[in-house]
Formats: sequence, structure tokens, C-alpha cells
Amino acid sequence: MPDEFDLEQLYDEHAQALYAFALEFTRNEADTKDVLQNIFAKLAREPRTLRNVRNVRAYLLRLAHNAAIDLMRRRSTRDKYADEFGRESEQVFQAAANPDDEGFRIALSDALGELPSDQRTVVHLRLWENLKFEEIADLLSISLNTAASRYRYGIDKLRQRLRPLYDEIK
Repeated sequence: MPDEFDLEQLYDEHAQALYAFALEFTRNEADTKDVLQNIFAKLAREPRTLRNVRNVRAYLLRLAHNAAIDLMRRRSTRDKYADEFGRESEQVFQAAANPDDEGFRIALSDALGELPSDQRTVVHLRLWENLKFEEIADLLSISLNTAASRYRYGIDKLRQRLRPLYDEIK
């Protein structure tokens, strides 16, 4: 990435994905907005941060992940708040006009909220950011096997939780 970059263009290209990822992690709209503000304020203060970055999206997602973790640490007991955030019913997906689609949207959002934050994070990065497990492992500073197993466990839990709804609309 060159020394000079257009912060507005960077925001336009990546803010929506960062917002969705951070919201999935924090499960709180106000906290998500704080995370995004911190990221883009840091980039405005330190524009050279992106100088040697090869994959800007992955780097920004890592910043969002780290900022969300820092936010939870500042609130002291990280695990307590991660579980609490996960249970909150913050709707991540857009509302749907079709009642069946709307029911599924709500059920999926609730099911995601029931996942432990580490599994929810990996599932989001894999499904909505289309990152490979190698990229997820690097982004979250975990092993490739850990990333893959968190995804598998998360998907299994989603499948189990959403199976009755699937059978009902089938």
C-alpha cells in the first residue's frame, strides 16, 4: 500500500465488512461503532500503518478483532462479557419482507449469538468474509487446526440449533 491513501475510500470499501465482523464479535451496536471509530482514528493519526500491508481487508479485520478484545479487556472479565454479548439479541442481518425469510433471519442471528465468541468469530470470518482457514488463523493468532475446529464446532451447533426450523419449512 502506498504511503498516501484515501481514508474516505478506505472507509467506503471496508467499513461495512468491519462493522458486520465487529458486531458479530461484540454483539453490541455502540461497542461496534467504538471499535470502528478507534480503527479509522488510528489510521488517520498513523497513515503509514498500511505501508507494507499486502491484504488490507485482512489487516483491518485483525485491527477490528484486536480492538474488540481490548474493549472487552477494559471491561475486566473478558469471558463474562463475551458470553453476555453473545446472548444479546442484536440483529446482524437486514430485515426481510418474506415472513419465512424474516423468521430464518431472526433464528440465525439468535443461533449465532448462542455460539461462544471464539467460534462465532471464526464462523463469521469464514462465511461472510470468505477467508481461508490459514488467513483466519493468522488474523486471530491461532493455529490452523484451532481455526478449523472452531469453525466445525460452530457449524455443528448452528446446524443442530436450526435443524427444527429447516425441517419445518422444508
